[in-house]
Amino acid sequence: MIRVVLADDEAMIRAGVQAILASAPDIDVVAEAADGREAVTVARAHRPDVVLLDIRMPVLDGLSAAEELRRVLPETAVVMLTTFSEDEYVARALESGVSGFLLKSGDPYELMAAVRTAHEGASYLSPTVAHRVIQEVRGSRWSRQIASRERLEALTPRERDVLALVGAGLSNAQIGRRLHLVEGTVKAYVSSLMGRLGVSNRVQAAVLAHEAGLVPEDTAEEH
Repeated sequence: MIRVVLADDEAMIRAGVQAILASAPDIDVVAEAADGREAVTVARAHRPDVVLLDIRMPVLDGLSAAEELRRVLPETAVVMLTTFSEDEYVARALESGVSGFLLKSGDPYELMAAVRTAHEGASYLSPTVAHRVIQEVRGSRWSRQIASRERLEALTPRERDVLALVGAGLSNAQIGRRLHLVEGTVKAYVSSLMGRLGVSNRVQAAVLAHEAGLVPEDTAEEH
């Protein structure tokens, strides 16, 4: 069972997310919080597998809470809940090591997929959010330090294929089905390409794939 702490200052949002996750047989929301400080306190008490954090919350905002959680509970994955109006915060969140981004108005399947992917130790970037993320990251210090296309030259053709699907938000299992590979082989390719690219998590790899124009506009996520 994947244990989740949910933090959002809007009770209706919490109720909606709770209802979606309750329909998943392998996910259990063990606690909720209404602000960032409470989220950290509750997470330290329950030590969940994943914390879902709203970006904008009182007392301590979601990004500050995420940074603190990464320090005090490094084994706990953090996934941010966002809206289109908040994408100016994305670069900072990427640098803090969060495991993913989701739109509050997105597909419920994305929410469950993100929790499961984060629990597996990977990172999840919703395809719906990806282009907004890139708009912010293009102007950030992190993106200016990388030459996306030059870095991709270090990859093999198969690693490029895998990276493109990582950028599209597919899980290892979904990538395996697309490329007719076993999941363990996909995992090995992902680890290899991340090392070659010098990125520390799957979200950064996905951003780099978008920056380099490697992800087709019509790539669709499977459910």
